[in-house]
Amino acid sequence: MNFGGMALKQPRLRFAVKGLTVGIVVGIVVSSFRWLIEHGLDWALHWYQHFTWPTALGLLGLNLLIGILIAQLLKQEPDIAGSGIPQVEGQLQGELDLSWWSILWRKFVGGILALSAGLFLGREGPSIQLGAAVGQGLSEWQHDRGSDRRIMIASGAAAGLAAAFNAPIAGSLFVLEEIYHNFSPLVWLSSLASAIGANFISLYIFGERPVLHLVYPKALPIDAYWHLLLLGVALGLLGKVYQWVLLRLPDWYALTHIPRRYQGLIPLVAVIPIGFLTPQLLGGGNQLIIQLGQQMPSVLTLLGIFAIRFVFSMVSYGSGLPGGIFLPILSLGAIIGAIYAQSMVGLHLLPAMYAVNFVIFAMAGYFAAIGKAPFTAILLVTEMVGNLKLLMPLAVVALIAYLVLDGLHGDPIYEALLAKLVHQPARGEMGQMARIEVPIFAGSALEEQQVRDIAWPKSALLIGIIQGEKEVLPHGDSVLQAGQTLVVLTAPLDRQRVRRQIRQLATVTKTPGISRNH
Repeated sequence: MNFGGMALKQPRLRFAVKGLTVGIVVGIVVSSFRWLIEHGLDWALHWYQHFTWPTALGLLGLNLLIGILIAQLLKQEPDIAGSGIPQVEGQLQGELDLSWWSILWRKFVGGILALSAGLFLGREGPSIQLGAAVGQGLSEWQHDRGSDRRIMIASGAAAGLAAAFNAPIAGSLFVLEEIYHNFSPLVWLSSLASAIGANFISLYIFGERPVLHLVYPKALPIDAYWHLLLLGVALGLLGKVYQWVLLRLPDWYALTHIPRRYQGLIPLVAVIPIGFLTPQLLGGGNQLIIQLGQQMPSVLTLLGIFAIRFVFSMVSYGSGLPGGIFLPILSLGAIIGAIYAQSMVGLHLLPAMYAVNFVIFAMAGYFAAIGKAPFTAILLVTEMVGNLKLLMPLAVVALIAYLVLDGLHGDPIYEALLAKLVHQPARGEMGQMARIEVPIFAGSALEEQQVRDIAWPKSALLIGIIQGEKEVLPHGDSVLQAGQTLVVLTAPLDRQRVRRQIRQLATVTKTPGISRNH
């Protein structure tokens, strides 16, 4: 039996090979994207080192030109705005139907222009959207449809994050936990293969050194873990503030009466004085995080840095320019961790040698709260820092921060951004039935219920139940169990309503409205 025949007969092998192929292509695309941004930002920092009026006027003219060029790209393709992660999530949920080539080249060019200017935006969101576009393009080239096409898009997204941060495990888990919302074996297998392929290319180009290589002298002792509880609570509260501000930015920008695609001119002009005054703060924040690991500023200085980065990261992202919030969130978390550590050192409640540890812990906690993706946060920071000994304290901080924000009724930030983005029927083909996949969680209203006894939403048809690697046809006597995934068909116009109602049933505790006959 030849390899091609075996691949056709073994779905897992076939998807692993397809995922690896997607990953290699994504690795080339995203590594090129990352390389160009880094060199573009270095060029910008060179001109910000010494202030002269000709230099300032030259940068002003250049940034205005960048803003106009990006505005034209946004006019042609509005879905390249922002990080791109909500668009990918909407695409996988069937809410959006995107043109992969239009997204790919415009996001590539627009992202390089915006991020090279030094705005407080991250490369990871655009990298994920670029990866998803590559996955979609390759799937269309192979004439994939339905779930095969979605799996390739998800695999490309995982590869994009892996190449952006040299984090293949976190890239795979982010897609499963935050974007795809499904731990189907074929999804995680193809995503992992894709992430490994992309990471291989990235490591070859950028080397094996972790993206955020922070050295700390000693692990935090168990008797100091009470600090993690306080830090987690603070991160959860501040995470809610971050979400509240971020979700209101489009409304605040609308008050300027500047056309949406030209609002990027505001941060592109505002970044110039910041660049001349504090050039070390420019960019997504990875260099700032490394600097915190080398030399810890005073609490007052850290508060000033936090204020500048919080405000300007909001101004940057709220404008709709192509750029992500992933890395800015990590940098804000690192600053919060440094503020907490330095405050406790000043109160003689924490030895100074542990200050760097809290920079690392807070990155994971802040992202776990805002993104409501604690597993991704833990593994991402672990891979970016390059140390497995941090898993326990990272887990404690991430869990506490997540629970605090959940208690404040905070939603996953990318899901909330998608909800604001999709305020109309899906922009895809409206004549086809939409397929929805919803996992059943332990303790949900659907657990241990017979199919016949469930008040299914109108226009929803249950056509399959996925258990592990098998999909079975349901019948009225079928008893639903936690860990299964429901496969539902509905009309495209009802997709949002049906998904929301079924997900509510599948995640919340049992309600009186659903009962099982005994």
